[in-house]
Amino acid sequence: MKTVFEALTWASSFLEDHGREASSAEWLLKQELNVSRTELLLRMREEMPDFEGFAQKIRVHASGVPIQHLVEREEFYGRTFRVNKHVLVPRPETEELVEGIVSRGQALFGEKSLSIADIGTGSGAIAISLALELDRASVTAVDISEEALTVAKENAKILKAPVSFLHGDLVDPLKGKQFDIVVSNPPYISQEEYEELDSLVKDHEPILALVGGEDGYDLYRRLAKDLPDVMASPGLIGFEVGEKQARTVAEMLRVSFGDRIEVDVVNDISGKERMVFGTIK
Repeated sequence: MKTVFEALTWASSFLEDHGREASSAEWLLKQELNVSRTELLLRMREEMPDFEGFAQKIRVHASGVPIQHLVEREEFYGRTFRVNKHVLVPRPETEELVEGIVSRGQALFGEKSLSIADIGTGSGAIAISLALELDRASVTAVDISEEALTVAKENAKILKAPVSFLHGDLVDPLKGKQFDIVVSNPPYISQEEYEELDSLVKDHEPILALVGGEDGYDLYRRLAKDLPDVMASPGLIGFEVGEKQARTVAEMLRVSFGDRIEVDVVNDISGKERMVFGTIK
């Protein structure tokens, strides 16, 4: 029999020995016990229930399976989202994109009821978070992957988020409509970068949600070209971008919208230029 402390110690060492992050052991242990970090610390001397089941998940993760796929969930913006092999696991840095949209949207539109589109919704994390944070918003989420939309719809149902879902390629399903806010975290990895990705990502997350063409900019080019057709005025655009892409993406928006738009490049918490916001006058 092992205590919770012994289980955590073993799992951390095992993952380190296999080249994985030791911190994943604590994350999985919290999920297994359904406790917060504080509660976990208080239970360290207790007997670990089903140590073998926990140990097996640690071994599978060490072999290359993302730990979120083992428990089929991830935390995002204070809520739990279902994830699987058909969607990207929501990243913490994307929470900053949501926060940027919420704060800028409130400053730009005040108490107005908003129409929002999330293009390339994946698990629905961005669309659902915005629908629940901006309670006067009508949110539409688009994805080209029907499998991803199935996951997103399930998350919206579980979290009771009023989101409409459309199947299609980028802006195409939105033609003929106008939106106050459009947000997107599209695939932005180049083909060369994809070949160098860690196996945890490359072998287990959908390439459709990762690679943005040969140079990583294909989706941004198309979005910049087509967004003028669906943006209201005033309006707000928010993109997450890869490292070193922000200035190029910002220029795409300036070229597409001309003097109608004011574009800001924003650093994430790590000081990297990871967000581009465009305010349409």
